[in-house]
Amino acid sequence: MIYLDYASNTPVDPDVLESFCRTERQFIGNPSAKHEAGRLALLEMERITESIAEMIGAKPLEIIYTSGASEANNLALKGLARAYRHNGKHILSTCLEHPSVGGALTALQEQGYDVDLIDIRPDGRVDLLHLKELLCRDAVIVSVCWADSELGAQQPIREIAEILREYPACRFHVDATQAVGKLPVSFDGIDCMTFAPHKFHGLNGCGILLKREEIVLEPLIHGGASTTIYRSGTPALALPASTERALELALRERESRFETVKSLREKLVHALARYPLVRINSPADGSPYILNISVAGVKGDVFRSALDKRGVCISVKSACSVPGTPSRPVYAVSRDKKNAMCSWRISLSHLTTEQEIAEFLRIFDLCYKELTK
Repeated sequence: MIYLDYASNTPVDPDVLESFCRTERQFIGNPSAKHEAGRLALLEMERITESIAEMIGAKPLEIIYTSGASEANNLALKGLARAYRHNGKHILSTCLEHPSVGGALTALQEQGYDVDLIDIRPDGRVDLLHLKELLCRDAVIVSVCWADSELGAQQPIREIAEILREYPACRFHVDATQAVGKLPVSFDGIDCMTFAPHKFHGLNGCGILLKREEIVLEPLIHGGASTTIYRSGTPALALPASTERALELALRERESRFETVKSLREKLVHALARYPLVRINSPADGSPYILNISVAGVKGDVFRSALDKRGVCISVKSACSVPGTPSRPVYAVSRDKKNAMCSWRISLSHLTTEQEIAEFLRIFDLCYKELTK
């Protein structure tokens, strides 16, 4: 099997898994319990939170643990919208967002919020002039992903944050799930930022919402003691412990992993460019971890199935997207619905080998000749 779907999920690092198991065995108490076992667990939770906060550039009080990035995005968007509804009901976002953002915005629309989408330029970046045109005094949230999961396009987060300085009542939400642990990321100028460790060799079932200390959210879950008033439930100490270890390893090795993946991506682009029906949809300056391509005349699902039969794992779109529909990000940059229907995604890791890339290209050639004849 050749696994090229790391943007969907990554295999857990053995050190991360060991951290989870060790913490689960050592700390048996509920961190909210008022006895020795509980106090020991709480002290460890506080240590872990301080460590994660330092690595990510936040304060410990600004960290909210969730079940994943999807819950974190929903908590951020719905929580902000409800808490600041007196400021307005206008939300700005993009067509590049993960379904957990798009679905949350659809739910808010049904509650009477107005949602406008910022135009995307051919290079995959948001049109800052259009953002300025759409912004008005009743804007309550701007939600933009750091790097999108289908194209890998990186957004000008710093520039957007600077524009929003003129709108102090508007909150800035950033989904950084495809960026944290892989790209240079900063929490500066952002009100809420989300990510999940399973994208950088951590465990599934956990995520983090960073929320500025002064920002208020309306919770999705009410009742039950926890480490924060914004997300009830018994703290799952071993999951933050594993997240801490995954983040530590990812940040320590980020630059070397980046260069490894960049080299592999360049080899793929060079090899695929020789095929006349192949179109590279990802921007050249996007995240090297993601490469989106189309083969003209062959639907993405058909090519994915042909690769799957030969042991190659890729995705047509984000794993959480609705199947059988055109890729919205690809359509946004190409303005070509047929091209968007034919697109699919290769996503890489530092674990990807040159031998796997060579074998993928051999199998791709077979599928290409079979499906385009």
